[in-house]
Amino acid sequence: MKQTAIITGSSKGIGAATAILFAQKGYNVVINYNNSYESASLLCRSLVNNGFSVTTQKANVANRLEAEMLIKETLYKFGSIDVLVNNAGVAFEGLITDTDEIDFDRIIDINLKGTFNCCKAATKVMVNQKSGKIINVSSMWGQVGAACEVAYSASKAGVIGLTKALAKELAPSGITVNAVAPGIIETNMNSNLSIEELAEFVETVPLGRMGSAEEIAQTIYFLASENADYITGQVIGVNGGYVI
Repeated sequence: MKQTAIITGSSKGIGAATAILFAQKGYNVVINYNNSYESASLLCRSLVNNGFSVTTQKANVANRLEAEMLIKETLYKFGSIDVLVNNAGVAFEGLITDTDEIDFDRIIDINLKGTFNCCKAATKVMVNQKSGKIINVSSMWGQVGAACEVAYSASKAGVIGLTKALAKELAPSGITVNAVAPGIIETNMNSNLSIEELAEFVETVPLGRMGSAEEIAQTIYFLASENADYITGQVIGVNGGYVI
């Protein structure tokens, strides 16, 4: 029986690369999206046309009911939920004095509450199965903080705390929970940076380059594989040596 993976926010970027990899590895894959219908549908059609078992499911993970429906629909379609990748997230750059309450709430709701909502809904299924892998996508800014990204850093630090606590809670049920903390990755999330800003940042990375979405996907896949069965509650940094 094929295993099933849900990847939230997987219409593009790291999420899309992760969906592609899991499909290639033989998983049933649920591509979750909220607003990016066209990107999600295009990715899904491309994978299905190549013989992979992939479907899409719209859900705003910040909404508890929609997150629960994402889990229920997946269980109905495929009969199990073996891997949950909480990748859905948004960024916000600005001084704290320029970050209003609406901005802060939006970042926390999607990045942290959305992760909580999906973990809570999936946990009910995984505990009954006595198995499962949860991988949460944090950020190196959740580890060390970033100036002008207070809300984003706080949300991603929260994801790390959630990961560690949930790993302890679910370990007796045979479920592992880990986090991946990417550095600066070539995705649309960094499209607001100029070429000069990116070049300046890359100079501070020991390996001297940006990472790729595929490199993050490979780390996520490793944590979901049987090779990582004895790893839980950990934060794996994929940042070119920026955080050591």
